[in-house]
Amino acid sequence: MFLVELAEFVDDAIKNVPITLAQEMLRKWEANDPEVRALWEKMNGWCYEGFDATYTRAGVDFDKNYYESQTYVLGKNDVLEGLKKGVFYEKDGAVWVDNTKEGLDEKVLLRRDGTSVYMTQDIGTAIKRFEEYPGLSKLIYTVGNEQDYHFKVLFIILKKLGFAWADELFHLSYGMVDLPSGKMKSREGTVVDADDIIDEVVSEARRMGEELSKLDDFSEAEKAALYEMIGLAALKYFLLKVDPKKRMLFDPAASIDLQGHTGPFIQYTYARIKSLLRKAGGSDDQKIRQFDDVPTAGALLPEERTVIKLLHQFPAVLNEAATKLDPSSLANHAYELVKVYNSFYQAIPVMKEEDASKRGFRLALSAAVAAATKKAMWCLGISVPERM
Repeated sequence: MFLVELAEFVDDAIKNVPITLAQEMLRKWEANDPEVRALWEKMNGWCYEGFDATYTRAGVDFDKNYYESQTYVLGKNDVLEGLKKGVFYEKDGAVWVDNTKEGLDEKVLLRRDGTSVYMTQDIGTAIKRFEEYPGLSKLIYTVGNEQDYHFKVLFIILKKLGFAWADELFHLSYGMVDLPSGKMKSREGTVVDADDIIDEVVSEARRMGEELSKLDDFSEAEKAALYEMIGLAALKYFLLKVDPKKRMLFDPAASIDLQGHTGPFIQYTYARIKSLLRKAGGSDDQKIRQFDDVPTAGALLPEERTVIKLLHQFPAVLNEAATKLDPSSLANHAYELVKVYNSFYQAIPVMKEEDASKRGFRLALSAAVAAATKKAMWCLGISVPERM
């Protein structure tokens, strides 16, 4: 909430500050003016604290952060070097690149007062990354499709500067997310804070849990942790099950439905399997080893064959998701797996099966489904509960 209020304050401030004053402050910032830098560092500190809290809650971390404030100088130097080599040209005191031969247009890289633009900073950041990680085989920019043009220009510029690795740059362009209230627009103040969305889905998870009344043996701390896990699963899965290139509508209430195509449904099925396996006793690994003694194909029931088929497909689906940079295929496979398992479980006895060999096989099959489900959800950044 604080970040939204801060953004609105900055937006209002910009509207009421003469553009010349804003330009002067930018020049002072790039010149390392102590007073301007101190103000900038204070406001940045507030933002980073908020970002870190949200990322930690969502289970997101980064190996390394690159700050434009540190890379814009590198970008400026490379643009100036490109100007010397004739890659770029000067007009009205500013430095430009001409991409008309590539079907695009001309683009300013340095303003006439010497200050940089976003493109300048992205040039410097890309170069820095490949310098620090020379073993990089590919650099993927995961940014919304509203920036498609920006990255086309960036990649062309880096090619013109002579970097061979520019061919290995890829923009993973994803569609925007709408809410039932409509498209989020920062300029109209309709952007929803990520923390508010998380709070809403966690609240929905709490409401659902209290209605089902199946958590009487949970402590309040255990309940809170479970609601948080379910809420985050609802949010992440609802977003990841859709092809990243497609625009989508996120409905917080629908995302938590235990009977729908949702993360919580997958979590619930996993928890049910784990409950079954605990009743059977022994470790899951011991049960899975029994999976080696699979009955002949003719002895398998149709429901069993369907589950085994999806388990067999899991490695290929995972590889495809990674190759195509599309987690939706993995998300949907996880859903299909637990859905057919539920059909199997409802139609065929497991614990009540009198034949020990068949019972052992079905327990092994259940353990294998649980293991594959947990692995798939882990790949999606989603945790699954042992009890639910």
